[in-house]
Amino acid sequence: MNNNDKNKKIKVLLAEDEDILRRIYLTKFETEGLEVFAAINGEEAFELAIKNEPDIILLDVIMPKADGFFTLKKLKENEKTKDIPVMMLTNLAQNGDLEEGKKLGAIDYLVKADLTPLQVVQKIKEFLKK
Repeated sequence: MNNNDKNKKIKVLLAEDEDILRRIYLTKFETEGLEVFAAINGEEAFELAIKNEPDIILLDVIMPKADGFFTLKKLKENEKTKDIPVMMLTNLAQNGDLEEGKKLGAIDYLVKADLTPLQVVQKIKEFLKK
């Protein structure tokens, strides 16, 4: 790893349709030194993932145009995005949803109500250190 890699910001794609939540996460992520791209629906998230090749993607489940599960499936089927780790970030806490996310290839399933934005940042950094 050369010096440029160490100083390189972690690129995060956040797909969140709720305006207030998206702004809270964006602010926190940027404060913590992450480079963030935000999408307000699944279609936009997919386009941004191809264009920006983020290090990790945070996907809400309930979004307009294409929900998180559909978007995750599309990301995992695409040659350019299939290896990008995806964490589901949602308020859907049912076991069925968790299993669906994992089955489609999500590396983690985070419930918004259980975590602060800082804890989400810590989970991202923790995962990417591996």
